[in-house]
Amino acid sequence: MTDLLIPVILLAIIFAFVAFFYASVGLGGGSSYTALLAIFGASTATIPMVSLTLNIVVTTFGSILFLRQGHARLRLIAPFLLSSIPMAYLGGMLHLPKGFFYALLLLSLSFAVIKIYFPGPAISLSLTKRQQLAVAISCGALLGLIAGITGIGGGVYLVPLIILLGLGSAKEAAACGAFFIWVNSVSGLLARVQFNSIDIVYYVPLVVAVMIGGITGTILGAGHFKSGTMQRILGSILVVAIFLLGRKMFILVV
Repeated sequence: MTDLLIPVILLAIIFAFVAFFYASVGLGGGSSYTALLAIFGASTATIPMVSLTLNIVVTTFGSILFLRQGHARLRLIAPFLLSSIPMAYLGGMLHLPKGFFYALLLLSLSFAVIKIYFPGPAISLSLTKRQQLAVAISCGALLGLIAGITGIGGGVYLVPLIILLGLGSAKEAAACGAFFIWVNSVSGLLARVQFNSIDIVYYVPLVVAVMIGGITGTILGAGHFKSGTMQRILGSILVVAIFLLGRKMFILVV
């Protein structure tokens, strides 16, 4: 973290707001943490470890809240977790070249923005139980791998996927998304701590910031803010991050 282009305290303030907005719609914020860390000069070894850690912090409270409210369903989330956990661990063991890492990150952020601004028609696919299981396992593996490599939890993809497949309600999908992010962030982080050593002191301001922002967003977001408004705000954050990250990649190439 000593290679950051801005003071870590300033980054912590930014992350607090990011965590607030993401937690308000049941997400962890890994996509924005990862992009901002890349933009502000963190190393490709540091970025996933920090993002996965912050994902865990933010989604812990949300997962507990959803569990207490009875929205989480083990039978619904189990197939996704079955394949995503080992793949997140595998992704955490991979060390990609800087250019490839940034390209994968940029692609992931672009898909997230598309899902936010162009969600598509509210349809539900009619699949058999076996087909639903196959899709869940396949998608879980892909999202888990991305989570381990980049630090993006995958909840922004999983939540609409559950609704599209007709597997659960919006609240059940949000609950599964939060739990999915938490579990895969833990799996990816466990793999990375075996091969990377980062001074924990530099984590503290970021952890405290997202904890405050995440808890506040989870509590206030559920009752005071419209989900569509929050998602558009998140989309705006990601659009700016994509632009800045793309500019950074262009400079590296040139």
